[in-house]
Amino acid sequence: MIHTYKLDGMHCGSCVGRVQEALEAVEGVKKVAVSLNPQEAVVSMNGHIDTTVLDRAVKKAGAYSLTDEVQVIDTMGGHTHPKADVLTAPAVASTTIADDLAEPSATTYKPLLIILAFIVGVTALVEIRMGGFDWMRAMNTFMAGFFLIFSFFKLLDISGFASSYRMYDIVAKAVPGYGFVYPFIELALGVAYLTNVNPLITNVVTVAVMGVSLVGVVQSVMNKRKIRCACLGSVFNLPMTTVTIVEDSLMIGMAAVMLAVL
Repeated sequence: MIHTYKLDGMHCGSCVGRVQEALEAVEGVKKVAVSLNPQEAVVSMNGHIDTTVLDRAVKKAGAYSLTDEVQVIDTMGGHTHPKADVLTAPAVASTTIADDLAEPSATTYKPLLIILAFIVGVTALVEIRMGGFDWMRAMNTFMAGFFLIFSFFKLLDISGFASSYRMYDIVAKAVPGYGFVYPFIELALGVAYLTNVNPLITNVVTVAVMGVSLVGVVQSVMNKRKIRCACLGSVFNLPMTTVTIVEDSLMIGMAAVMLAVL
């Protein structure tokens, strides 16, 4: 069954991450989608879980509260049951949030695909301007664009990114502050690739950083955790899937190739 609840006390993307992580840790919960505006949580569960149990979980995460079940969707019978004592408008809004629990489609990755296409396009233009195609130069340009653009989106809401990243990255889980440092690591790598400063160190750091990140991504995908991918920060609601594995593996592969030919 899928239940929708009202939340209170959230103010930013970081709050959303804390509440979602707290609810996902409750026994019997399958999937969770938390929204900041409106403040609601859509919880898919194996069986009924008392509201007080969920409220207790979010309270442990901070000054948050969970109350007033808005809507119940019977996934077995396909029926929707709005609570009689709750206004219709929030129930309608919560249905939209419930879409986050659905399987990702091609349109889900539209922002990511547009950004990657943009980076590829710029890389191609650089090669055309140089009068010939050089694989090493092209990979260097692509890596620079990738890290600069992706770090930009992370820095737009660094707190929200850090919270989302901590949900799956093995280093960020152990050292919470790492999530606040990581966007600057990507920014530094982007500048290093753009200026071609010390390619050996730049590529070694890339393999190490992206390799560690890949471990957490693979674990989350294998465990079928329905969480947000923090690759574009908290700006876009991208799900954690094999697409993220391919993305990280591509960067590791290119850095490894450039290391091999140095």
